[in-house]
Amino acid sequence: MLTNLQQQPADALLALIKLHNADPRQDKIDLGVGVYRTDTGATPVFEAVKAAEKKLLEIQDSKAYLGPEGDMGFVHALMPYIFGKNDPSMGGRIDGMQAPGGTGAVRLAVALAKKAGVKRIWMGTPSWPNHAQIAADVGVEIKGYNHATKAGVADMQALRDAIAAAEPTDAIMLHGCCHNPTGIDYTNAEWDEITALVKAKGILPILDLAYQGLGKGMEEDAYGIRTVLAAVPEALIAYSCDKNFGYYRDRVGALYVLAAQADQIGAILSNGSALARANWSMPPDHGGAVVRLILEDEALTASWLNELDVMRARMSEVRAKLGGAGTQGSVDFTPFGTQNGLFSIVPLTGEQVLAMREKHGVYMAGSGRINVAGLTMGNIDKFIAAVADVTK
Repeated sequence: MLTNLQQQPADALLALIKLHNADPRQDKIDLGVGVYRTDTGATPVFEAVKAAEKKLLEIQDSKAYLGPEGDMGFVHALMPYIFGKNDPSMGGRIDGMQAPGGTGAVRLAVALAKKAGVKRIWMGTPSWPNHAQIAADVGVEIKGYNHATKAGVADMQALRDAIAAAEPTDAIMLHGCCHNPTGIDYTNAEWDEITALVKAKGILPILDLAYQGLGKGMEEDAYGIRTVLAAVPEALIAYSCDKNFGYYRDRVGALYVLAAQADQIGAILSNGSALARANWSMPPDHGGAVVRLILEDEALTASWLNELDVMRARMSEVRAKLGGAGTQGSVDFTPFGTQNGLFSIVPLTGEQVLAMREKHGVYMAGSGRINVAGLTMGNIDKFIAAVADVTK
């Protein structure tokens, strides 16, 4: 039977990593992998994580199963940061469960939406490539609309048209902040309009919050989802700790549900648990336990938030320098200064991306997506000059 399987295309990102690693040039630049890097190119473990891991090693007394819902202490400890400290459960209407990373949370959200009757999901494009792959694997149709204009701002008219065309059994997937891959986020005023449109249409919001704290700040980056949740009766929220805790390989995430009534939460999450059981059975414990320990300890929480501030400040510094470069070759870098998060798209053709790699040792995705954190104060001028060279 296995001979019926056809060779699948190699993952573009993994292929790019191999090419970068094989390049002997000392001044090569890797802008493909979506991890935070310091100005020296390192992806360090948070000091708060190290301290919490040490504590966990000392106090953990069992490796017994937790169940498909995972570490509920972790799930609940995150909620004040996501939904606000005053009433994070919104009167008992919000609860959640642990998932293996943001990817697991998104997959569970899509699967749960399908089980609830969702037929199609509207999504601004380009988007994180795995969004479409997950929807296809689950068996939900994706309907795309343009996310951004050539001027480097959100294409609100395309979004308005998409919501107007949506049907009652549709959902809409929205990035909470730090849009991947464009870095182009909605303004607060745009979130207010989106909320009113989604509420009026009655479609289900699926909110993906994978980079909280890496845009403008923990509170500021939560504005969009909090605004939506305050207005709509139901929603699904996929959350990732991979970026804002630097916990990439340990796969730490959560799925949250907003129910129309508090007494409906149990039934909804019982379906989430059944779907999780059939997929990964139970999420890995270690990372969730460590995040819980950090959030239960004031000193560790302060340390984590300080480290997050340092990350955000470095990326803002890089973005400011990019934006200040103005137009180089045919590329206007100005919008980069107002975008958020790890990613942005440089408008290059496939041939120009290849020239960046072959002539200048700059490795970036074929779409022109770059990981801004891959740039340092030492190599950013080289990158800008390379773009100018291939687009002149």
